[in-house]
Amino acid sequence: MKRHEVIISENAQQDLRDLSNTIMFEYKSPFTAIKYLRGIYDVFRWLSSNAESIKIQSSKSFTKFGFNTRRINYKKMAIIYSVVNNTVYIHRVIPANSIVGL
Repeated sequence: MKRHEVIISENAQQDLRDLSNTIMFEYKSPFTAIKYLRGIYDVFRWLSSNAESIKIQSSKSFTKFGFNTRRINYKKMAIIYSVVNNTVYIHRVIPANSIVGL
């Protein structure tokens, strides 16, 4: 089985911080924030061995991330990433319904 290194961009790290802060402070649910982020990191781990099984996106909204950008959802969040050689680059973790406006 092919394993990939997973690299999380600064933008994606900020997205995760913003998501966590929103759940913890706006919704006052710190336990839910922890569980939600654990779920997202579980997807990152899954991508380390299955990243290329997701189809490449062809929509214009994804072209700014490169020619082989892919998307996988976790609940209501879209994880946008690309695979280059043996590396998965996580570009963004954003609400799935905001993809059109990227």
